[in-house]
Amino acid sequence: MTDQNENFESLMRQSLAGDQRAYAILLQKTSRLLRPFLAKRLSFGNEVDDLMQEILVSIHKARHTYDGNRPFKPWVYAIATFRLQDFLRSHYSDHLRHAVDFDELEETLPENVTVSELNYESISVEVQKLPEKQATILQLMHQEGYTAKEVAEKMGMKESAVKVAAHRAYKVLRNKLEQ
Repeated sequence: MTDQNENFESLMRQSLAGDQRAYAILLQKTSRLLRPFLAKRLSFGNEVDDLMQEILVSIHKARHTYDGNRPFKPWVYAIATFRLQDFLRSHYSDHLRHAVDFDELEETLPENVTVSELNYESISVEVQKLPEKQATILQLMHQEGYTAKEVAEKMGMKESAVKVAAHRAYKVLRNKLEQ
């Protein structure tokens, strides 16, 4: 591992001394080093390629700031991180500029878009087909307005058991209503 770090630092020192071949090798190795770092953080390969080019240009512009007594990788990762943050900031601000305003969208929607035809009364026949305990829990919670804690006290159950039974009842009802 240390040999690899010394290799980057040696290549950087050689390139700062004017060795163009060492500089080309350094940029290639740096590109291979940073590609997985960028690929984990970006969705598309073309974004990785574009950002990689920007990072390599930034490294080229900032190479005079490299301190030969310090490790190369933290220096290059700092540059890559700053360029990634700039890229993401501009990417998301561009998305925000083109985002749809909900106030405008609301004007185009029909008035009853949020009105549901389902309520406890409309599905009470299906609720009554559930096991007695589940039906009672749903009736108490949704028709009479009791909380899970209150239902648990009324039925002599634990609150978590009431929630589990209600969840199972919702699942059965959802399946029946989807059919």
